[in-house]
Amino acid sequence: MISQLTTIDFIVLIASLLFLVAASAFAGRKKKDSEDYFMAGRSLRWWSVAGSIYGTNIHAQQIIGMLGIGYSIGFAQSHYEVLAVPAILILCYLFIPIYRKRSVFTLSQFLEHRYNEQARLAYTVLIVAFIVIQLIAGFYIGSRTLGLLFQGSSFEISYLQGILLIAGVTVLFTVYGGMDSVVVADNILTVLMIFTVLIVGVMTLTQPEIKGIDGLLALDHAQPADQQKMHLYLPADHPRLPWLGIFTGLNILHCFYWTTNQYQVQRVLAAASDRDAQLGTIAAGFLKLSIPFFSIASGVAAYYIFNHRFGAGSVKPDDAFLKLMATVVPSGYGIIGLTLAGLTCAIFSAIYSMMNSVTTLLAFDIYRKYLNRRASDRQTVQFGRLSAVAICAVATVLTLWTYDPASSDNFFLQLADQTSYIKPSLVAVFFVGILYAGAHPRAAVIAMLAGPVFGLLADLLYNHVLATIPAVRDLFGARLNFLYRVFIICTCCTLLLLGLSRRWKQGGPVKAPDLVLSAPGLARWIWIFLGLEGLLIVGVLTGLLRPQTAAWPGALIPMALFLSAYARKPAGGSLLASDLFYAGLLSSVTVWILFFFA
Repeated sequence: MISQLTTIDFIVLIASLLFLVAASAFAGRKKKDSEDYFMAGRSLRWWSVAGSIYGTNIHAQQIIGMLGIGYSIGFAQSHYEVLAVPAILILCYLFIPIYRKRSVFTLSQFLEHRYNEQARLAYTVLIVAFIVIQLIAGFYIGSRTLGLLFQGSSFEISYLQGILLIAGVTVLFTVYGGMDSVVVADNILTVLMIFTVLIVGVMTLTQPEIKGIDGLLALDHAQPADQQKMHLYLPADHPRLPWLGIFTGLNILHCFYWTTNQYQVQRVLAAASDRDAQLGTIAAGFLKLSIPFFSIASGVAAYYIFNHRFGAGSVKPDDAFLKLMATVVPSGYGIIGLTLAGLTCAIFSAIYSMMNSVTTLLAFDIYRKYLNRRASDRQTVQFGRLSAVAICAVATVLTLWTYDPASSDNFFLQLADQTSYIKPSLVAVFFVGILYAGAHPRAAVIAMLAGPVFGLLADLLYNHVLATIPAVRDLFGARLNFLYRVFIICTCCTLLLLGLSRRWKQGGPVKAPDLVLSAPGLARWIWIFLGLEGLLIVGVLTGLLRPQTAAWPGALIPMALFLSAYARKPAGGSLLASDLFYAGLLSSVTVWILFFFA
């Protein structure tokens, strides 16, 4: 890929990378205490929160993986972006007000306030394991991408060299930067990635084989029904993205990522105010909705372009993004250089964003809690830096051991499957904790640790017993899809937590009552929304309404509900300055997409 760059592309690429490094270094040049180093002094405004959330979420493996699945499976992958919106709104209006009451550094500290010290430790162990798995995956796809970028040039690097380069840069940024540097890098990356996604998307959709999004829909609908790719819903027994799993397990995964995941929620904990945290999160939601159209739909378009120009099966899913860039983006204008700069920055930025969070967890939940309770700010920061070096070393070894650089599997789905044993129990513990005052601390710890066990038992029971029943196999597939596993784990952990809590009822005052949600009217609004949307869904399923027709009234319902909530506020202020207006607009766009592309 790099061999196709012209002089202007090289200049733009190098200048962009140097600007990122210089800006991040400048932002992180002064570190006064642990709050400055780990939380950017809790001073982030909404635009910084939005840019950092998007930059952390939409990284290289996300862009490459999303387009690759659009290429190999289809538009149904959009659920990973579109259905994030409900979880984003849950974060905004349920969790942000509760999380920010205690000015915690980590979500494990929140669990200690809500439950006990053992709950804090259990979360730390599980989430550190999750982040390490993510880091290993980031090293793999990052090294593979760097190898493709520099392939055929005098700078060509091997898989091992790429991993070592990523590890080295990560250590440097983490040791000498801190969260200020991470946020600046994320915001620069957000601008570059939006440009990259838009350029590649527009260039792809305007190819003569495609002729725009309408042309893509017409081309796709002309294919046999079982070969069409521009639909959101796949059969319930689909091995990768079954529709029933989408609305059960995937929604739980979104709740994990947006409400209980340290390295994403740390951005809202570092916001200057609740309003900055909420507006920033909503703005990131709007940015995420660009991905289905300019990345996933581009992957579907790439499928038709590559089949026409190079033959079916000529490109691996994880290589589709770079092949598409080489195919549709014109050279000689600096565009390729800028898009490659965004992709290269994303490789590093996402990894040291995760590294910043894992060092925060280790510093506050292990070092200050158990190893040195009287540690100074300087000692805490120093421990965080040393732990970054150790984590990078471990991740390097495990990357070489666990991933095959020649693999043609869908990396993004592989990663989701690998981490699905850890996430659901955390969702159960957090949600029950803020919704049910009687949740028992000891029950929360047991439920949290039981998640992986429930997952393994679900695999064994389904794959070796239930799958032998023809009716079950025909409905859910020959093997248990990880999205169904997620739903089973979360359900079992929730029931276990509630059951043990009732059995061990203490009878005393509720622990941390300010951390339990008190919103009596919320359930009513949710039932109104579900009831009205349910009527439209029935109309679509019975054939009375076309999905494209139902999309418009479906989109008006959430906006009307949010405007009603705005009107009930005692001092609403300007509508266009209200977070409720933008939350309603975000919800409306989401519902429209879910209906229109049915």
